[in-house]
Amino acid sequence: MERTAINPWAWSAKLGFNQAELVSGHTRTLYASGQTSMDADGRAQHDGDLAAQMARALDNLEAVLAEAGMTLANLVRLNVYTTDVPQTFQHYGVLAARLGAAGVAPATTMLGVSSLAVPALLVELEGTAVA
Repeated sequence: MERTAINPWAWSAKLGFNQAELVSGHTRTLYASGQTSMDADGRAQHDGDLAAQMARALDNLEAVLAEAGMTLANLVRLNVYTTDVPQTFQHYGVLAARLGAAGVAPATTMLGVSSLAVPALLVELEGTAVA
């Protein structure tokens, strides 16, 4: 698989994401459902703690990737849904640090939403990965 970052402007790379990712030579694509701060029994975790919820959602996304034989390094697209955009930006380093450690800066969109499926949840991560 070959990845090419597409950045007509430099500002997004400084924030840890590319405007686009051109992928060629891949054989598998994974479209992951939104991952949240849920435990293995489907119970919401870290009520009111957005940073901890973001970390747990990322843990869960990594578990889905691992089940498919992939890692965060395969992530080419990430959608972040949040009920509190300003607070998410305050804690975005939780996400950016782990993506950076994996050596990726996937094309990313952040959307503010009025609520998620489970009212206690504050953030949801939806990804696309290729291998």
